[in-house]
Amino acid sequence: MIENLFSLKGRVALVTGGSRGIGKMIARGFLESGAKVYISSRKADACDAAAGELSAFGPCIPLPQDVSTVAGCQALAAKINELENGKLDILVNNAGAAWAAPFEEFPENGWDKVMDLNVKSPFFLTQALHGALKNAASAERPAKVINIASIDGIRLNPWETYSYHASKSSLLYLTKRMAARLIKDRIVMTAIAPGPFASEMNKAARDHGDAVAARTPAGRIGRDEDMAGAAIFLASKAGDYVVGDSIAVDGGIAYASLNEGPS
Repeated sequence: MIENLFSLKGRVALVTGGSRGIGKMIARGFLESGAKVYISSRKADACDAAAGELSAFGPCIPLPQDVSTVAGCQALAAKINELENGKLDILVNNAGAAWAAPFEEFPENGWDKVMDLNVKSPFFLTQALHGALKNAASAERPAKVINIASIDGIRLNPWETYSYHASKSSLLYLTKRMAARLIKDRIVMTAIAPGPFASEMNKAARDHGDAVAARTPAGRIGRDEDMAGAAIFLASKAGDYVVGDSIAVDGGIAYASLNEGPS
């Protein structure tokens, strides 16, 4: 039993935003665990290049698509349904955006872009792929949906990222609500709330890793295997009984940081 607990052999996964950063970390982890992985991103060149690189670890297929609209979500779902005969084992809703601006100047487009991609898209892509996930699922081997949120949905960061905070907090609670519905179809939904991982999204961890590590209880920023490990756990048999919950993968920032106020 134990030797197959974390295996993804024979499983098919789709990772949105899979051409870089956390999505790419997860895609590689899935490939090395035996899955066939489709990666999607808005930029076709980046998607194709990442798939070419990741193919060294297993079958990785690029599916460029902008999922910031409902039509885009439905188009991506149609591609998967055609390629996989209406079945999908694992969906990772990772594509996301951030926006920072002073409160007095925060623009409507900075609100709408972030909320659309970070909250609306996970809902409507999961809805569009519901049939494929349901077709692949069984009581013994449920399908999986993993939403990538952020610890900024759990606690505040010092930057004025109003729509990002709102979106990631919304996604954590949306995960619970959707999980309550999807479990009826043997589809298990969970979420990961990443902390400091070096990426285009998290330039502080990428460009000032030592300073960020010094503020992190674990004493370092996240490594690729930290993110891959959490995602593999949730996607594999090991995570079958974890439903609707969210895991903070952040070196202790959200739940193990001391408030060093006046003594």
